[in-house]
Amino acid sequence: MNINRYELVKRHNPVLRDFDFISPLTVGNGEFAFTVDVTGLQTFSCMYEDGTPLCTQSQWGWHSFPRPESETISRDKLKLKKYNVHGREVGYITSSDGQEELFHWLRQNPHKLNLCNIGFDFSDSGQNMMGLIDRGSILQELDLWHGKIVSSFSINGCPVNVETCCHPEYDAVSVRAKSDIFEAGKLKVLFRFPYGSPDKAASDWENDDRHDTKIITAGERFIDLLRIMDDERYFVRISFNESASLSRCGRNAFCLEACGRLNVIEFTCMFSPVKIRKTVLDYEMVERASAKHWESFWSEGGAIELAESEDSRALELERRIVLSQYLTAIQCAGSLPPQETGLTCNSWYGKFHLEMHYWHAAHFPLWNRPELLERSLWWYMSIMDKAEELAGSQGYEGVRWPKMVAYDGYDSPSPIGPLLIWQQPHPITYAELCYRARPDKQTLEKYSDIVFKTAEFMASYTVYDEKNDRYVLGPGLIPAQENHRPEVTLNPTFELEYWRYGLEVANRWRNRLGLPDNPVWNNIISKLARLPRKNGVYLAHENCPDTFTGFNFDHPSMLCALGMLPGSMVDKRVMLATLEKVLDSWMFEHMWGWDFPVMAMTAARLGKPDTAIDILLMDSPKNTYLPNGHNKQGDKSDLPLYLPGNGGLLIAAAMMAAGWDGMDSNQSVPGFPRDGKWEVKWERINPMP
Repeated sequence: MNINRYELVKRHNPVLRDFDFISPLTVGNGEFAFTVDVTGLQTFSCMYEDGTPLCTQSQWGWHSFPRPESETISRDKLKLKKYNVHGREVGYITSSDGQEELFHWLRQNPHKLNLCNIGFDFSDSGQNMMGLIDRGSILQELDLWHGKIVSSFSINGCPVNVETCCHPEYDAVSVRAKSDIFEAGKLKVLFRFPYGSPDKAASDWENDDRHDTKIITAGERFIDLLRIMDDERYFVRISFNESASLSRCGRNAFCLEACGRLNVIEFTCMFSPVKIRKTVLDYEMVERASAKHWESFWSEGGAIELAESEDSRALELERRIVLSQYLTAIQCAGSLPPQETGLTCNSWYGKFHLEMHYWHAAHFPLWNRPELLERSLWWYMSIMDKAEELAGSQGYEGVRWPKMVAYDGYDSPSPIGPLLIWQQPHPITYAELCYRARPDKQTLEKYSDIVFKTAEFMASYTVYDEKNDRYVLGPGLIPAQENHRPEVTLNPTFELEYWRYGLEVANRWRNRLGLPDNPVWNNIISKLARLPRKNGVYLAHENCPDTFTGFNFDHPSMLCALGMLPGSMVDKRVMLATLEKVLDSWMFEHMWGWDFPVMAMTAARLGKPDTAIDILLMDSPKNTYLPNGHNKQGDKSDLPLYLPGNGGLLIAAAMMAAGWDGMDSNQSVPGFPRDGKWEVKWERINPMP
């Protein structure tokens, strides 16, 4: 539709004109991210810790505390709490009673590291540097098209200009800073390394003696460092221009300053889990690589333009869509599933939640970027033995995917997490989305093990209810709406529909590979319990008649059955009544960021585009999008940003523009109002299943 991609992206460059402690800007590449304050570095990191911390994080950067000497910390020592599953006891790691130290150590370890803090140091008067900055001089812009942050400010009336960018392939941040203050020798750059912490800022600055930074090589224009922290090791290379010099200024700190009467400092800081043997990078190399990468990203993926719309909300929605593409590309497109705060800071100790992986990354194939989802799918294959062991230990076949997990693939102890099941069909969905984007035999063969072994677990997890001649889910589970007791939860609406969908897709994969349907799966599909309803609306689960009075908070997950999913078992009249009931009775302040896209997706499939837009842009605490594009979750200080909201928005927007399988072929942009106020252009977006 001839969208001017450059103009579309450029008009939504975030601009800051003062300190914003909850909305800092970030550069990154999916594997690595560097978050900065208005100086273009992390100069005032201590001021941001109560808001959004300024961290330097990578996919590989993890740390574990030494195991307590008082007790042998071993996963196999965890005591399981038993749950009755139709006369069979199944154990889960859900109780800390009598094992508090072991339980919490395993929850907190491993945790994500803050690799380094890089900031300016003004050594003139001993004054707080923030007090020396002219607040009226602050101007910072994230150049989305080139992936570069440009910052300017003044110290005591002297201008400072800083450019910050990230290499698209290496875990490296590069900076060019210009100011006459460098010439006077009063402005320096500090590299400080913290000890590991599971807290939000991922930094412990109080225990400098518990870690060490050794110089491996000191070249003319670079220095190679080895970081030693308990059992962890990682490497850092700081390279700099000829007009600068680097020296140690603490056990775990280094100082970069200008030499002679020069007013420019350029440096690149590269991080790696192994010794760095790559070419020494300079600023121009990183800047060029960044510009080339981001121009390609914006030009080749999907796009939606709303700027010509008359509806006053259109430009804000377009802004959210553009910024969400950038944020998920730098935070959610790495070799591991992301934590809910991505590579910005720690949430839940830096561990990722596999049920959220869908909302982080399922949009990539829809927006013509399937490779960004596929980057992390290898990890599911790498932990398949652990997932198979987990399923077998509970008496099930196939593979059971964990919930709250780190790179090691072990499920974290939790009162809720081990009992969730809606992450189980996810890998089947990811494989299907990748196949739809790239429908070839190679894709089928690559992901067939994931699809089939996941389906084996799903089939074995169902229980045959002989009395009613049906297969059921539960009790002994917690649904996506996490406020239900596992002992009474039976046949949650969303999970039932997702089970059917997953098994149907798995059979479809068999057919594509020339194999017949699996008869066991077919039998379960045909006899799966019907979606529970009462008084003309769908319930959270079969034993929850007070869904809309006593349990009307957290996720209205029954709506996922038609919206996120095609809803082959769904009665659309009942689902419409359910949506209306949710909108009338739910506690929106207790929803989460991805709930709003879910509701919009359901409304779109029900032929209610006006409602879809109203929901997607609803004024609600957890549907707030900050100047940097992040989805803020009300006043939750432990969760300053929430990337599932951004990813969910992109899924909804793609679906509302390009539609879904089986919709009226004459209907264009089915999720947008047809009142003449919306002018929607879109290209290179794939429809939803």
